[in-house]
Amino acid sequence: MTDSSDEKINSAVAAITDPHTGTSLGDGKSISEVTVTPTGLEIRLTLGYPANGWHDELKSLVRDAAAEAGYSGDVQVTIETKVVAHEVQKGVTPIKGVKNIIAVASGKGGVGKSTVSSNLALALAAEGAAAGILDADIYGPSQPRMLGISGRPQTSDGKTLEPMISYELQAMSIGFLIDEDTPMIWRGPMVTQALEQLLNDTQWRELDYLVIDLPPGTGDTQLTLAQKVPVSGAAIVTTPQDIALLDARKALKMFEKVEIPVLGVIENMSTHICSKCGHEEAIFGTGGGERMASEYGVDILGGIPLDIRIREDADGGRPTVVADPDGAVAGNYRSIARQVAGRLAARKRNYSEVFPSIVVQNT
Repeated sequence: MTDSSDEKINSAVAAITDPHTGTSLGDGKSISEVTVTPTGLEIRLTLGYPANGWHDELKSLVRDAAAEAGYSGDVQVTIETKVVAHEVQKGVTPIKGVKNIIAVASGKGGVGKSTVSSNLALALAAEGAAAGILDADIYGPSQPRMLGISGRPQTSDGKTLEPMISYELQAMSIGFLIDEDTPMIWRGPMVTQALEQLLNDTQWRELDYLVIDLPPGTGDTQLTLAQKVPVSGAAIVTTPQDIALLDARKALKMFEKVEIPVLGVIENMSTHICSKCGHEEAIFGTGGGERMASEYGVDILGGIPLDIRIREDADGGRPTVVADPDGAVAGNYRSIARQVAGRLAARKRNYSEVFPSIVVQNT
């Protein structure tokens, strides 16, 4: 093979568009190596986000590109994943053991945000990431029930807590520390202090992503998140209904004002699927999430149907991504997870962990 042929193959592979980042493999610097061997062509790619569910399709796209460039031999494609920390708000200290924090928010309650959060975290793990979830809804923690976790977190030093583990997901919630039917009669400052302690005093273990399930609204908890928690990006959950979209817009504007990038909008309950006949109907309207995303210049990350199995799975402590991993709904969640992580991977990297700290002192 000539050098010109090598360049032609490189150019063809580099032109492949990654639908999760919105850039080409070349612009995303995803091509690590293209090598001609006696037995064929070896191409090594490195993605900045987990995408196990897309690897086979990507390998096929690479082989097709090589064939179109004139290569007729065997093509071996290897895909690696390298998740790095991304840029957060200025002046906020990174959390030890956590590369990226993704906030999941909604302007109002009842849109299925907590269910989406747990399935999103599990989908990130299924795609190949080390993932965790923090239940920041102090007044109404639901993740212990959804993840099927009981008991109290352990401590090895009397100062910090070990995260609870469910389906290989690291989790923390105020719900692990109180009885399920105990009301939290706390004022705002106590709630924000509890959030900070749960986040900073948990021994997170080398997470690529920590999903924070926020309470609905734009109050004290969200303000604390913006001022003190290093958030890499946010996802807004809404339904197609006009009333839900009004409040979702408020959540989106709040993140814009505090300079936290909005990765996109997740439209939950986008259609209803009848459990008897399988008929699909848009009972909450259509296109609401797309209109909102278009209006504010953000991406629509995907839609989740209103399906009774999602509710049953969450109530039973086995979210749909683990209860039915090969089903269509789990596929939707995994697609959304790739979109969230891919959009984040396209953003600026945080170099604070790459460059050494320089300390000047008298000697």
